[in-house]
Amino acid sequence: MPDSKTLIATTLTKVRFNETDSLGITWHGHYVTYFEDGREAFGAAFGLHYLDIFNNGFVAPIVNLNCDFKKMLKYGDSVLVETTYEDSHAAKIIFKYKLMNAETKEIVATGSTTQVFLDVVAQKLQLQQPDFFIAWKKKHQLI
Repeated sequence: MPDSKTLIATTLTKVRFNETDSLGITWHGHYVTYFEDGREAFGAAFGLHYLDIFNNGFVAPIVNLNCDFKKMLKYGDSVLVETTYEDSHAAKIIFKYKLMNAETKEIVATGSTTQVFLDVVAQKLQLQQPDFFIAWKKKHQLI
């Protein structure tokens, strides 16, 4: 059960024709795109867009991605993407994902991504949380 400090965003997307194979089943690589949709929705809901990170002098590439497939999606299915921020003391952003068939409420996949901070100019890995990220965490009562 999430506590009061848990940040969760949800978004709804549809499986498009170009995301399926000849049997109408969603190609596994598109689940990663649904995770991306979840990160975009999270950024919109909580003020942590990619451009917010960039405008503060950093980029946040994904260095780890995990996806556990549970059920298949088909062309026309609606997918509810639930994205949960997992707090860390390290200089990284961790998201957990739950993809659900919006009609049946069945979980179709779970996963996670880990992003690190790189300085925009030097592309140097940041070992400390950037000041803007600490301020963001304070704003959302995570620290």
